Amino acid sequence: MFAWFHRLLPKRGNFFELFDAHAAVTLKAAEATTRIFAGEPDIEALIAEVKDYEHQADDITRTVLQTVRVTFLTPFDRSAISDLINRMDDAIDAMDAALTAVSLYGVRSFAPDMHAMSKLMLEASRVSVEAMELLRDVARNGPRLHTLTERLVRLEGEVDGLHEQGLRRLFEKHHHEGGDPMRFVVDREIYKHLEKISDAFEDVANEIDGIVIDHA
Repeated sequence: MFAWFHRLLPKRGNFFELFDAHAAVTLKAAEATTRIFAGEPDIEALIAEVKDYEHQADDITRTVLQTVRVTFLTPFDRSAISDLINRMDDAIDAMDAALTAVSLYGVRSFAPDMHAMSKLMLEASRVSVEAMELLRDVARNGPRLHTLTERLVRLEGEVDGLHEQGLRRLFEKHHHEGGDPMRFVVDREIYKHLEKISDAFEDVANEIDGIVIDHA
């Protein structure tokens, strides 16, 4: 199942191809996650799809961390490579955590703010894909990379606003007599995981900015 990852590994380690592969898998997971929060049917099948992508991402991350230890020449500092792939993996892990909660509690309807947060997560995934492609030539692509990392930071801020708005609406809906305290707890947990996705993409932006500062 993961043999194609190993074909990406010449003796010196093709880190850029692995970054690209991880970003592409994360984008596919984000697309499926957004479909879930848009209210598409067959949620369990989509959740299983995301979990498969998360396993693939884990395999890529493991390959990067193993390769960076045995590669003599690396394009960036070893810790920068390890930190970047770990922060990228945090994003898809948070998607998986959100959908684990959805599956565990049998949630089948989602607040509009959750859907809006998932769409911003999808945009962040697309921005990350472009950024990974540009890392091959940081010196030339530094200005564009800075623009992309600024976009990731702004998206995180937009998600924070939706998170606060969503929690406020959730509280107003369920705090009075006749509300559903359990649904409040479940939805609050899902909101928390959705926010963590954007936090992870902001961390990716910070790692990229560090690489640009060191190499541009």
